[in-house]
Amino acid sequence: MTSVTLIAFAAVAFIGIATPGPTVLLALTNGSRYGIRRALPGMIGAVLSDFVLIGAVALGLGALLAASEFWFSVVKWLGAGYLAFLGVQMLRANGSLGKALDNASPSVGAPGPIFAKSLLVAVTNPKGYLFFSAFLPQFIDPAAPQAEQYMLLALVFAAIDFVVMFAYATLGAQAVRMLKTSGAVWLDRICGGALLALAGSLAFYRRAAG
Repeated sequence: MTSVTLIAFAAVAFIGIATPGPTVLLALTNGSRYGIRRALPGMIGAVLSDFVLIGAVALGLGALLAASEFWFSVVKWLGAGYLAFLGVQMLRANGSLGKALDNASPSVGAPGPIFAKSLLVAVTNPKGYLFFSAFLPQFIDPAAPQAEQYMLLALVFAAIDFVVMFAYATLGAQAVRMLKTSGAVWLDRICGGALLALAGSLAFYRRAAG
């Protein structure tokens, strides 16, 4: 794999990661609710999901989801259901962000649940597997050992993902300091509504016909 190929991969990966999606919204809300330091477990969960998805694609799971309507539907509905659950939680939060504004330090968030949310959102999204199945082979040299190439691409993708998640968490942490309590409540609602919209789009998502 040449350096030019790796740079091209990094550029495309950055665009894909920076485009708002479920993990980006979670990073934004985690940063606004808990602060950057306590949002770190969520970023680690998102990074670990990159290795899970890319590893699964390298082992052929992406091809299985593309070929099997049943398994595609199982993963799709698990993902849509979980996104909807998170969206409803945010809509019912009734100003958890506003409470953070009233305290000297951000509201404490348990690292385990924060980590698990980001990880589960990514690994239950069939779009991720199909995306990597179509995206990664374009940067793999079939004449060279593939395991090392997949690992290198996974490391690059995960590094970019962490930087982007950190930026969104920082944005959320800064935004909540500037918002009044009512504005913070609306930030909760907007993010919750966006997650519900993403859940709906995933529910109606169809795999390409083989």
